[in-house]
Amino acid sequence: MVRLTVLLYSFISATLAGILIIIVLAAGYGTQMPIIYAAIIGFVVAVPVSWIVAKKISALK
Repeated sequence: MVRLTVLLYSFISATLAGILIIIVLAAGYGTQMPIIYAAIIGFVVAVPVSWIVAKKISALK
């Protein structure tokens, strides 16, 4: 299950970071630090999200 979580993390983290960066830019914060903070938050939030998704996928088997 750990391998599945790591695989999912690579996709989910990039997606969440991208979504948060788009939100920050749409809100008008175009400077460097808000964009970096949004990317970091996306990568951190992706850890439990990928774990939950991996558990749900493993439960389907």
